[in-house]
Amino acid sequence: MQTSQFRIALAFIALLAGPLFAQSPAPEKKPDVTPLELPGSEARVFRTVGDAELRLHIVKPEGWSAADKRVCLVNFFGGGWVSGTPESSVRWAKWAASKGLVGIAPDYRTRNRFQGTPENCVSDGRSAVRWVQAHAAELGIDPAKVVVSGGSAGGHVAAWTAITGPGPDEGDPAPEITPAALILFNPVTDTKETGYGGAKRFGGKSERALACSVPDRMPAKMPPTIVFHGTADVTVPCANSVAFRDQLVATGNRCELVTFEGLGHSYYSSKFGEAGKAALKKTEADACAFLTSLGLL
Repeated sequence: MQTSQFRIALAFIALLAGPLFAQSPAPEKKPDVTPLELPGSEARVFRTVGDAELRLHIVKPEGWSAADKRVCLVNFFGGGWVSGTPESSVRWAKWAASKGLVGIAPDYRTRNRFQGTPENCVSDGRSAVRWVQAHAAELGIDPAKVVVSGGSAGGHVAAWTAITGPGPDEGDPAPEITPAALILFNPVTDTKETGYGGAKRFGGKSERALACSVPDRMPAKMPPTIVFHGTADVTVPCANSVAFRDQLVATGNRCELVTFEGLGHSYYSSKFGEAGKAALKKTEADACAFLTSLGLL
């Protein structure tokens, strides 16, 4: 009898508690905040569009002098042209500075913070690299030795800085000096239905998706490139990077593809545990070897 009463009591408590727990709100994701400054870096405005001031964050190596002619690494954050800030990409700028390069992490107009489009993102990235090259003397860098890197959508922005033609955004001219090299992490390259994006990310317009697609717009001559990609990436298909590598090699360019078996998008992030840590270590080592082979490190 007591056992039956106990079970009834438990069921009654669960009945009351159920709605309470069901109504508990899920933790809210904090909105992206545009950083005006980042620790260990210097912020400069490189472009003003309407009310938006776009900044890049400069990390100088030990012993830096304005008289230097150093190599520069410009890294773009990812986030599907929707989210993200230079707060995540400045780690690569600091990594570059630890190797004796000037490291730079630019911002660009994502949808969440600036109501930007993928075309705006590309235009801002190309503008950032032009600004860096134009201010080479005060940055202590060689304008012909700017390496551009980026992950995911940031890789798409990075690749577009090497395309010697007008960009997909209105009034986006061709680069004056193309990058010395590209380092791309699980990059968005193909933006058609066969890759990441397709018409649904371009206002339902397939012609916009085609106009932003790197393999469909890049010239025969591209900078030396190294691409890193996880084979289990379901966000940006690894097959896109394979095709990108094959197309570059077929037109006489140097392109290396490093894959990580079984790892997904953002393959070197903490969500992949020890495998992610090992992937990051290899990525840094291979990037160093790549730059050294080009006389850039």
